[in-house]
Amino acid sequence: MTEDEAAAAVRQWGEHAPDAVLLDGFHALKHALRFGADVRLAVTSDKAAALELAAALADDLTGTLAERLVEIPAQALRELVPRIHPTGVAALAVRPARRANLDALSRAPRKAPVVVLDNPRNLGNVGAVIRLAAGFGATGVVTTGDMDPWHPNAVRAGAGLHYATAVERLPLPELPPGPLYALDPEGDDIRSLTLPDDALIAFGSERHGISPELRERATRLVALPMRPQVSSYNLATSVAMALFHWGGPGPAQG
Repeated sequence: MTEDEAAAAVRQWGEHAPDAVLLDGFHALKHALRFGADVRLAVTSDKAAALELAAALADDLTGTLAERLVEIPAQALRELVPRIHPTGVAALAVRPARRANLDALSRAPRKAPVVVLDNPRNLGNVGAVIRLAAGFGATGVVTTGDMDPWHPNAVRAGAGLHYATAVERLPLPELPPGPLYALDPEGDDIRSLTLPDDALIAFGSERHGISPELRERATRLVALPMRPQVSSYNLATSVAMALFHWGGPGPAQG
């Protein structure tokens, strides 16, 4: 890689950055590529190390990464990315079209639930939930409130798996169709019911729970089993428990 090529990559980063999704780290780039993201630019401070990592963890992408990764000086990478990932890799990708996400979330009949996060307050938790939703094969994740689920911190926590499921922020009145099961300590034990494939499974924040507006709209309130005097679970843990109860992907076929 010549100095001119590295300098050109830095210039392109500045041109794309305002409108692009930041993929922070090798794993975020790996997942984004696997699930069809339009990656405009990928840079690293150590291309040999990145390709070695690819050979060990993502050999299906080694050739693609060899072609796409541009090596730039470590100092230049530090100036482009607020917090450099330990893998020394960063990329910029196009955010999926809102219309495509809305179509996926509203398609009938849905074969997997939509996770609804009611006014979440922690971007790391949002990313962790999206990672879970992708792993379980949920149709998507919808957030309400003012927090953007595509914020770089959420994408980092989600390891780029935003591209493996539909992720959108919507006002509460515009939630996708389907029966709404809201997690609430006063609800029926989740073990006593079956969550339908077209369900919306809604979770509030750890501190405040679901909003009165969402509670009013709920088809049914459901509760996770919890030992007395324990106040709450982590948000991502609650989502994992609910999706596991729903079913998720079947056993791998050997």
